Amino acid sequence: MIADSTNDIALYVHWPFCLSLCPYCDFNSHVRDTIDQGAWRDALLRELEHYAAQIPGRRLTSIFFGGGTPSLMPPDTAAAIIARAREIFGTDPTLEITLEANPTSAETGVQEGFAAAGINRLSLGIQALDDAALSALGRTHSTAEARACIARAADLFDRFSFDLIYARPGQTPEAWKAELNTAISLSRGHLSAYQLTIEPGTPFFLAQARGALELPPEDDSARMFELTQQMLADAGMPAYEISNHAAPGAESRHNLTYWRHRDYLGIGPGAHGRISLNGVVHETRQHRAPEIWLERTQQQGHATQRSTPLSTDLLVEEVTMMGLRLVAGIDGAAFAARTGQTLAQRFAPDIIARLTKAGYLEARSDRLIATAPGRQRLNAVIDTLLNS
Repeated sequence: MIADSTNDIALYVHWPFCLSLCPYCDFNSHVRDTIDQGAWRDALLRELEHYAAQIPGRRLTSIFFGGGTPSLMPPDTAAAIIARAREIFGTDPTLEITLEANPTSAETGVQEGFAAAGINRLSLGIQALDDAALSALGRTHSTAEARACIARAADLFDRFSFDLIYARPGQTPEAWKAELNTAISLSRGHLSAYQLTIEPGTPFFLAQARGALELPPEDDSARMFELTQQMLADAGMPAYEISNHAAPGAESRHNLTYWRHRDYLGIGPGAHGRISLNGVVHETRQHRAPEIWLERTQQQGHATQRSTPLSTDLLVEEVTMMGLRLVAGIDGAAFAARTGQTLAQRFAPDIIARLTKAGYLEARSDRLIATAPGRQRLNAVIDTLLNS
């Protein structure tokens, strides 16, 4: 099995705590009355050092603090992790350091501290610019707080993005168009727009199962997707991934690491990683439960629950699933370097021809691309590719 030859690596840091849990969210998030901030800072540093020792000489290209709600951590915790990561790794001169933040008044007030800590990009969980929708989504901020948070981010950071959720219960294409126009006026070069997905095990999933939650008709959802693509492209932020839109050069470098299936470290409860060791790509996963993660990290320097080589079949599946989310598609040379197989070896020509004829794929000599219609039905396209 041949690993990607690049020496670059990204770092993901998971902060698992939130003030409250949103009914649509299936991330590893927890609410706690008290948190020993010093113990958590020390444990995150120990786990970073544990993994860094396995991959000496790598160059760090990005750091991403995700969650949970990492803007609830003290800025000095972020500063300590950033400083230690810079000491351990060689760093890209344009090192991107992103922090996810929510627009409550308290969190907006600490943006300055995070800027001083070394954060140079914010990812804001706005989700909606409508108070009734925010309430329905279980968000604890108002539209006014969202606008204030965006304005503060614009003052402090050269780069920021924010998330919106569309195809919400009761939402129409006309209402989404008006909301998206407002979002465009507030944005600066990057915006993420996610169609609401009902994830198993969430409160929304249970509500839908008992008939208490109804999503917009499929035609309306498709129209909202099309509006999103067109309006953001017209605003100078074309899609570079199914749900992410950016002006040229403003793309999220860290997220591109995932979609291109490059190496990244994952530390913190439930964090996943993909790291190449001795020419083999390994999957890593940390224990999900915050208290167990903390105890094990304090005792042994890490809380690894899984560290195993990825088989060729799993590598092909992951590279395909992630790469076809990108508007640029899967680069054939990168696919071969990561999986040890060429696109032609892996995917049957008749299947490629059928999907191409249907208008869902574009097959070039050096890459495989899901078209706009293909990205709208990507799960079916990928299933056909991998299982036919």
